[in-house]
Amino acid sequence: MSPPPYAIGIDLGGTYLRAALVERGKGFLEQVQVETEAEKGPDHILDRAADLARRMMRAVPGDEVAGLGMGAPGAINWERTTLSHPPNLSGWTKVNVREALRERLGQPDLSVTLENDANVAALGSAFYSVGQPYDSFLMVTLGTGVGGAIIYRDRIFRGTTGGAGEFGHLSIDHEGPVARSGVAGAIEAYLGQRFLSRHARYRLLARETVLHERAGDDLEDLTPKMLFEAAEDGDEAAREIWTWAGHKLGCALGSAINLLDIRTVIVGGGVAAAGDYLLDPTREAMQRTVIAGLREELHLEREPLGNDVALLGAAQLTFQPDPGDVAGPGETAPTERAPAAS
Repeated sequence: MSPPPYAIGIDLGGTYLRAALVERGKGFLEQVQVETEAEKGPDHILDRAADLARRMMRAVPGDEVAGLGMGAPGAINWERTTLSHPPNLSGWTKVNVREALRERLGQPDLSVTLENDANVAALGSAFYSVGQPYDSFLMVTLGTGVGGAIIYRDRIFRGTTGGAGEFGHLSIDHEGPVARSGVAGAIEAYLGQRFLSRHARYRLLARETVLHERAGDDLEDLTPKMLFEAAEDGDEAAREIWTWAGHKLGCALGSAINLLDIRTVIVGGGVAAAGDYLLDPTREAMQRTVIAGLREELHLEREPLGNDVALLGAAQLTFQPDPGDVAGPGETAPTERAPAAS
């Protein structure tokens, strides 16, 4: 008997709650998005998530839905059932998402798998986007914060307790600025949106740049998007900021590659929209910091699907045998993938 061809993916964010019906190896059939209404707490949000799941389930016969996967920020337990302390979402202390959704949907045996948001983005890229050619890669998400994930042999590598891949907390300077995590010199303290804007303001206040017209004389309204637009318009000061940021990112990636011997990196998230203004200097810094024996076949790609890749990855959790586990020697990881993203 063939396995059910569809799964539901849910992406829980601080601002939006999104759901999709995904066909195995092909992609989206249907999507929906609502405001998270984070201030109303976990019970309200889980009610909304269950409502979205029902909408997706109505689109196909019930026995053709393999299950539901959810990506969320914060700490996920090893069993992939419970969420604690997600940033920008208050009241989530050891909330058993699996049981909550099963109860709300009236399906006590429904397959429900919870995973970190960066991990599901990586899984989505591996099976539906630019990660398809690679069975192992590092995923870096550059947004409000900096996230990371490790795909090894087509599966999420989760480490000893499930916390592997926290690239944003890798320190490149023990005397550097302190990130939200409390880690001095963490890469997030340079490339998280708020931190990047702060560094740019400091470096550009005395420079001649069109950004003084767009973000105020003191650059108080400066955003990474404005930095990108100024770079596109030929503003040299803005381009220098992206070069600076790329060198920081490349330095951190070089250290990760030296440690793991995984030579492909995929960069996603809003800050990655800067494209080659950021990625070219990142490649340059990677070449300088990766040891000679690992420099061959280095690949740095930008994830083109944006936030959609996390929805695809959340659904893929349900399609994966033993989702989230690492394929060991002699095991064959699943390879059924969607057509490559254009």
